Amino acid sequence: MTLLELQRRMMKAVMRPLTTSDRMAPKTEDGRPMKIEAAEFIMPNSRLTSLERLEIYSRSYWYRALDSLYDDFPGLRAILGQRAFQRLSRAYLADCPSQSFTLRNLGARLADWLQHNPQYSGRRRALALDMVRLEWAHIEAFDGAAEKALGPEDLIELGPDLRAGLQPYIRLLEFKYPVDKLLIEVNRAEEHEGASNAVLRQKHDGLARRVIRLKRERTHLAVHRMDFVVHYRRIAAEEFRILNALREGQPVGHAIQYGFENSTASLSEQRGMLETWFAAWAELGWLCPPARVKKERVTT
Repeated sequence: MTLLELQRRMMKAVMRPLTTSDRMAPKTEDGRPMKIEAAEFIMPNSRLTSLERLEIYSRSYWYRALDSLYDDFPGLRAILGQRAFQRLSRAYLADCPSQSFTLRNLGARLADWLQHNPQYSGRRRALALDMVRLEWAHIEAFDGAAEKALGPEDLIELGPDLRAGLQPYIRLLEFKYPVDKLLIEVNRAEEHEGASNAVLRQKHDGLARRVIRLKRERTHLAVHRMDFVVHYRRIAAEEFRILNALREGQPVGHAIQYGFENSTASLSEQRGMLETWFAAWAELGWLCPPARVKKERVTT
């Protein structure tokens, strides 16, 4: 058996889901007793059997992965409750085990998985899906790639044929619920780790009531970062459409036309909106050269 074969064999054994009592899975994926499997590539010692030694690694993987999801999705935990979130986490990891060297990517498939496994989202399915999308966008915005920003001087001669891209780290999202406000409340509650149990229970009870009372509110959000801090900026529906069109490579004129389709704003109001938006985008560094132009520069 080569080293690579040994590594893959051990990986498959370690990543087998734990039992309900957090013990090593009794059998391998192909049905072999795990006790026999472990003995073939792990030596026992004076204190532990081969299976017990392998179990240490299995528990370490699962506990670390579960802790990662616990830390990355506090908003989803608040919506579902601790027990339901634990059930979801174990089921998700069984279907979508880690495929990366970093646990940062562990939740990348959670939104899609939850969409196809509604039994784990409880009664507030739409709310849970909105929250998962926001929390994953937060992770992506924090360490996503950035390009050189277009400054005010680059936008002086703004014309309909100008093309401008959007920073890769920015995430544009449309929600059915105001999950941005809810997540901010959740994070504030999470910060009080040194509080007494009575205070923590009061905060958690308050969040539970907040979740139950949360009403639908269509929200457009830009998730971005400044100085290594992630921010949530609510934007108008027209602004949301324009930014998406710019990201897709549309000229500014077409993006604006698309953004204001079916808008009730008057022409003077639209001009005022555009002036405000473009000034804010330039100040925040949201605009960058379009991807197509950057590729052409590389090849010439």
